[in-house]
Amino acid sequence: MDAVEHGQSFTVTRDGREIGELVPLHRRRRFVNREEFGAASQFAATVDLTAFRADQDATYQQVAGDHDVR
Repeated sequence: MDAVEHGQSFTVTRDGREIGELVPLHRRRRFVNREEFGAASQFAATVDLTAFRADQDATYQQVAGDHDVR
């Protein structure tokens, strides 16, 4: 487990036949600095904020209508 924790992977076998892999988990970073965010966002699609808000409002109205509160 220490080796896996430090990045090493293993193939698990039974009677010489491969049946699985033991690999380290790749944890996502929670923080992205401004430069990385800017670089990743460089080619992102432009969002029409008015249309986006209208979609949110319409969805909210649907959900609120599904849960008629009296």
